[in-house]
Amino acid sequence: MAPPLGNDTDTSGNEFRQTRRAVLAGAAALGALAVAGCTRVATAAGTDGGDLLQRLRAQGVVRLGIAGEIPFGYIDRNGHLTGEAPELAKAVFKRLGVDEVQPVPTEFGSLIPGLNSQQFDVVAAGMYVNPERCQQVIFADPDYQMLDSFVVRKGNPKGLHDYKDVVAKKAKFATGTGYAEIQYAVEAGYKESDILIVPDQVAGMNAVEAGRVDVFAGTAVTVREVVKKSARTEATEAFAPLVGGKPHVDGGAFAFRSAETRLRDAFNVELHKLKKSGELLRILRPFGFTQAEMTHLTAKGLCGEGKSG
Repeated sequence: MAPPLGNDTDTSGNEFRQTRRAVLAGAAALGALAVAGCTRVATAAGTDGGDLLQRLRAQGVVRLGIAGEIPFGYIDRNGHLTGEAPELAKAVFKRLGVDEVQPVPTEFGSLIPGLNSQQFDVVAAGMYVNPERCQQVIFADPDYQMLDSFVVRKGNPKGLHDYKDVVAKKAKFATGTGYAEIQYAVEAGYKESDILIVPDQVAGMNAVEAGRVDVFAGTAVTVREVVKKSARTEATEAFAPLVGGKPHVDGGAFAFRSAETRLRDAFNVELHKLKKSGELLRILRPFGFTQAEMTHLTAKGLCGEGKSG
């Protein structure tokens, strides 16, 4: 996911050619079923650490907030919930005694508000952990880490390998709506008003193919996947953008309401078991994740001065 730093409006095959709007449109009916008859979930009832895990076990189902983003969490063309986060949720919650997961599709920017207004139980959308979000929710430890990559024309004729190259070579630069890559480029010295903002990585690849821009920036996993569908573009080697002059690695994780520390902690226990056994990579590999995306990053470390729960 190419996550925003401030504005939570993200976009992330045959299926890779679906934009978020198309995926959400396809998910509408299923989303309606997921929330029909119960558009809110009960509160934590003031229990220290929350009692949501106990209630989920009793009802046998957990509602997942997703944003219709490939490969992070989406409804496929057959109407099935899938993506790296939902598949991981199925594995973890089954271990926690909750056998069924239900999707609640929404826009990315509505995930945290929807979670906190109890429209669903957990955010399962590969959401990046950052200090701003840590003030609003609590996170499990990241289930993946992510570097950036570029979509460039075959042969990378301008030799673009990082944001400094883009600035130095005065390349025409594009990235997605609300992507963190906007700020990474600006920090490297690119003028924000000169950035072409497109809806998602498919539109970015199309812009490179058409020669409207020299480069599109996104996360390594989305860039790797989208160029598989193109004979005229390629992905650059993944790299860490500079934040405050230092290489920065992002991490994506599940988000929980601040009161639900018991559920978050129980989730972490099972997540770390999956990491240790190698099962996590097996779950994420079908969605383009590799060993390079496996991580020991922690929510506490990524939250920084923010609340880590």
